[in-house]
Amino acid sequence: MNYLEKLLEGVTVEWKPLGDVSKIQRGASPRPISKFITDNQNGVPWIKIGDTVPNSKYVSQTKQKITNEGAEKSRILKKGDLIMSNSMSFGRPYILNIDGAIHDGWASISNFEDKLNTDYIFHYLSSDIVQNYWLTKINSSSVSNLNADIIKALLIPIPCPNNPKKSLEIQQKIVAILDSFTELTAELTAELTARKMQYSYYREKLYSLDKNKVQYLPMDDESIGVFQRGKRFVKTDLISEGVPVIHYGEMYTHYGTWADKTKSFLSEELVKNKNLRVANKGDVVIVAAGETIEDIGMGTAWLGDEGVVVHDACFSYKTTLNPKFVAYFTRTKQFHDQIKKHISSGKISAINANGLGKAIIPVPSKEEQERIVTILDKFDILTNSISEGLPKEIKLRKKQYEYYRDLLLAFPKDNLKV
Repeated sequence: MNYLEKLLEGVTVEWKPLGDVSKIQRGASPRPISKFITDNQNGVPWIKIGDTVPNSKYVSQTKQKITNEGAEKSRILKKGDLIMSNSMSFGRPYILNIDGAIHDGWASISNFEDKLNTDYIFHYLSSDIVQNYWLTKINSSSVSNLNADIIKALLIPIPCPNNPKKSLEIQQKIVAILDSFTELTAELTAELTARKMQYSYYREKLYSLDKNKVQYLPMDDESIGVFQRGKRFVKTDLISEGVPVIHYGEMYTHYGTWADKTKSFLSEELVKNKNLRVANKGDVVIVAAGETIEDIGMGTAWLGDEGVVVHDACFSYKTTLNPKFVAYFTRTKQFHDQIKKHISSGKISAINANGLGKAIIPVPSKEEQERIVTILDKFDILTNSISEGLPKEIKLRKKQYEYYRDLLLAFPKDNLKV
C-alpha cells in the first residue's frame, strides 16, 4: 500500500454545498470607479482580474488603490480569503496574500470556521471536476456568469466530517502533497523568467558591436538585403495540406526564430491564380502588422527546402547575412527602438518596407554571425523550445500536479449531483 492509499484508507466523506460551510459574496464596484482611484499610499488595494498572475495561487499586489470611501462601497476582504472570477476566466480561484477590495467580476469565499483548510478548498476549486462543472453552468441559456447561488450550490468533499480535528489533519496532508508540486513549478517558472532575462541581456550585448570595428548598414542596403511584401489571402483559404504558407497571425502564436515546416497550407490553384509571393530558403519572414506596436517586426528565418507563401501583412527579406542572425536581431530592443517611429497606429498597427529598411543592423564577418547565432540558439532552446529545456519540465510538473490533485480529491461521489 503506497502513501496515498494509506492516507485515504477508510476515510469517510460528506459532500456539502459550499454555501453551507462558507460565506460567499459577489464583489461590488463603486461608480464611477475613476472617482475613487487614488495614489495615496494609505489607499485600499483594488483587486482586479488583471492583477492575477497566470498559474499563480495568490494575489499579492495590485496596480491600483481606491479610497476608503470607495472600499466601503465595494467588498472588503482580508488576507487569506479566497476569491474566484465569476466572469471572463470563469471559476479561477486565488488566495489573497493582501487585504483589499474586489470589484464585481469576483466572488469571495470566506469564513470557513475552522472546518476547512483554505488551501484545500483552493486545490479543489482548481480541479477538473469543478472546472467542468462550471462549464455546464456558464454554457446554459439562462446563465451568463457564475452568480453567488451557483457557487453556493457547489458540493465539496469534507473528509471525516464527524471528527473536525482528523478532517483538518487529512486536508493539510493533501495540501502538503499538492503544494510540493506547485512550489516546484513556481521555482522552475522563476528560473525560466531569470533565464529569459539573461537571454534578453546577452542578445542585446551580442548585437552591440564596436562601430569602429564592425560596419553598420541600413537593412534595405542592397548589399545585404531586399524586402518583398507578401500578397493577400484570407484565413478561410488555409487548408491542412498543400503549398506551405505563413499567415501573419501565426507569427505571434506559432513561429519562433526559425522554421522549416509550416502549420498551414494553401491549394496550388489559389497560389497560382492569385500569383502569391514566396519566401525561399534563407529568407527571413518579418511580420508587419499587429494589434500593438510591440507586435511589429518579429522575424522568422525560413530554413525549409521548399518555398513558403507569405501573407501581405508580412515581408520576406532576402539577405546575404545569416538568416538566423537577422531573425534574432529583429527580436532585440535595439531593432524595435529604431522601427517604432515608423509604425502607423490605428485599429491595427503596421509598418512598411521603407520603415523596416531604415533600421541599422551590425554586419560582422560570417564567422562572427555564426558564433552569435550558436550562442543564442542555446538560450532559445533552453527558454522557448516545447521539447527541450525548462518549458518542458514545467509542463511535466503541471501535469504531475493535476494527476495527483484529481487522484487525492477523487473521494466516493455516490451522492454527488451535478
